[in-house]
Amino acid sequence: MTAALTDLAHRMADASAEVILPYFRAGTGVEDKVGKVGFDPVTAADRDAETVMRAMVEEAHPDHTFIGEEFGTREGSSDFAWVVDPIDGTRSFIIGMPIWGTLIGLMRGGRPLVGLMNQPFTGERFVAGPDGARYLRAGTSTPLRTSATTRIEDAHLGSTSPHLFADGFERGGFERIRDGVRMTRYGGDCYFYCMVAAGHLDLVVETGLNAYDIVGLIPIIEGAGGVVTTWDGRPATDGGRIVAAANPELHQKALDLLNA
Repeated sequence: MTAALTDLAHRMADASAEVILPYFRAGTGVEDKVGKVGFDPVTAADRDAETVMRAMVEEAHPDHTFIGEEFGTREGSSDFAWVVDPIDGTRSFIIGMPIWGTLIGLMRGGRPLVGLMNQPFTGERFVAGPDGARYLRAGTSTPLRTSATTRIEDAHLGSTSPHLFADGFERGGFERIRDGVRMTRYGGDCYFYCMVAAGHLDLVVETGLNAYDIVGLIPIIEGAGGVVTTWDGRPATDGGRIVAAANPELHQKALDLLNA
């Protein structure tokens, strides 16, 4: 069953890539989502890609729930739920930077089962399913493995933006991590989580995430040996304040700093 559902995730990634790539670096029109605070961009590529993937799930498994960023939730009758972000990193997408990806997650009974991040412009795919967590590119498949870094002072940290952390608890927690690590980089969105899984980055600390921003990434990180939770150690499936770490020891040290 899981292998067949992982195959469907791959086909969804292929189909969405065909929709998205003609828009990339092509002067795609950008809209600002109504009712949002600040600039929250969406493009035709986001909407068209989600439409294609929704249709594929509805045809193959009409009893599965589908949760997408652009068109919300279609409730199903089974305990399977697809959680999809057609373009995670839309800001990078609209300025021509290839630090974005299509996120496809599958949960069963509220627990992540399959995860996939597809970057069709670079030809990279990160996936976790019955064969573990793997990196696919140019016809090769390589196991993913997180780093062995356990000291905060040796760690490399990624985060979308320091401006997203609210004054007080959030900003204080983030700054303690930021000031303790060897290096911090910003703006990587879903790519940062995949770099943790691949062993190139050690920590990701974020806030304000939705389920569709993280569910597809959880199996990839965990399958590679990492840990991803909320700042208070709860499951990350609902989003919110998220910390992803290369291993349990580094994860605990990050939690201690975030909640000091």
